[in-house]
Parts: sequence; C-alpha cells; structure tokens
Amino acid sequence: MEKVILITGISSGFGKQTASLLAQKGHKVYGTIRKDSGSDKMVHYLKMDLTDAVSIKKAVSDVLEKEGRIDILINNAGMHTGGPIETTPIEYIKQQMDTNFLGMVSLVKEVLPIMRKQACGTIINFSSIGGLMGLPFQPFYSASKFAIEGFSEALRMEVKQFNIKIVLINPGDFHTSNSANRRNFLAPSDASDPYHKQFTKTLAIIEKDETGGWEPVVLAKKIVKIVECRNPHQRYIISSFEQKLAVALKFILPGKWFRKILEDHYGI
Repeated sequence: MEKVILITGISSGFGKQTASLLAQKGHKVYGTIRKDSGSDKMVHYLKMDLTDAVSIKKAVSDVLEKEGRIDILINNAGMHTGGPIETTPIEYIKQQMDTNFLGMVSLVKEVLPIMRKQACGTIINFSSIGGLMGLPFQPFYSASKFAIEGFSEALRMEVKQFNIKIVLINPGDFHTSNSANRRNFLAPSDASDPYHKQFTKTLAIIEKDETGGWEPVVLAKKIVKIVECRNPHQRYIISSFEQKLAVALKFILPGKWFRKILEDHYGI
C-alpha cells in the first residue's frame, strides 16, 4: 500500500539511502534538505531547517496541501558535536540540542494534529546506541539522544488512543559523513588543554569505529521493512553483535563494571 512519508535530512547517509529505497518501493516520499538541491527524481525535496520553526511549518503544510495526509514521519536529521564537557562552546551545545531534540519536537508537534485526524500514523525517531549509554567526549550528542528516548516513551503512551505508533531506532556505528561533520563542531583543543591528550586518543577510536561501521544502506533497508510492517516493534537496535551485547550489559552489570568496559574501549 502506497504511503505518504516525510523524512528529514536526506542530503546524505541514512536519509538519502532510505528516501531513495522507499520511493523505489512506490511510496510518495518527501525529504527535507537544508541547502543542497536534490538529485533523485523519484523523491520530492523540501527545504527545511530544524532550527527554523517557520521552515518546519511550511514543509508540513506543503506535504499536507499536496497529499492531504502524512502516514509516516521519519525523524532522521541530526548533528554531532565532540569534546570535553568543560571546554565545549555553549553555542555548539545549543545547536546540538536545538537540532537533534527541540527541532524534532517542533516537527512532531506539527504532524500530530494531522495523524490524529487520520486516526493513524507512525513516527520513527532516530536515537542511537549513544542514547542508551553516555559516550565520553560525545556528552551532548548522548544527551540529545537520551532526550529523544524519554520523549518517545512518553509520546507513545499519549498517542496510543489515536492509533499513532512510535518507533525508536538505535543505530550503532555506520560509515557515514558523521565523522567529517563532527569535526566542524569539536571543542577547541591544544597542548595547553588538560583534556587534550585523552580527547585526541578517544576521538581517534571513535572515528575508527565509525569508519569501520556498516554502510548506510543496511539501515535503510531495515527502515523500509519497518515502514511496511503492520505492527512494528517499539525499538530496533541496528548494530553489530558486539554493540547489541554492550546494550544488554548496560542493563545487567553493576554500573562500575560497565563503565570499566567503556573506559577500556575508549582508551581511558
């Protein structure tokens, strides 16, 4: 059955692959971009910035005007910061939270009245493995994803009466442009910085994990299956066996033991 889908952040990575596969499956796909012009003729492109409330309202209004409904909202767009809590500039922290969390909330608030009137709909929110455990030198990225976790759990219960489903996606390490994009929002660091040595060491491990991660198409194919599933699960952890094991251990082991595992992995 053809569905009207609104997906954010389709310039590259997960979003680009997912939008393309969904369109190939015969769905009407509207994808948001901030600057670039779209190249996939099967996808309808919308200019939208999650930090701009006016652009959010216009994007939703455009889809509704053309299609009369929105069946699926996929909140994929996001950004990454990196650095010690003490030295990360406050403007980076604000942009991290405004993009990953508050922007997503604003979009959900625009779409909910439409789905309520339809008495159906599915909202797919992208969290992360980093939304289930705090990651060193990615504290505000983790904080934004932890916020999405709590928001989604509460939202799921509130909209159950309207037959609206809420799905959480927790990707592990994937080979995307995240590593490069993060470098635009790293805390300043040099030899005089007391965190410099550890930050440099841990960041290298983080980027190595991401470079060796799965290709985005793996996740995109899973999202297509979720979209076409009549009764999707509440959560999908899409990662390597080792990362799924880490999530399980987080909730099984004493906190000090699990922290030691993370510290060893990140060279702390």
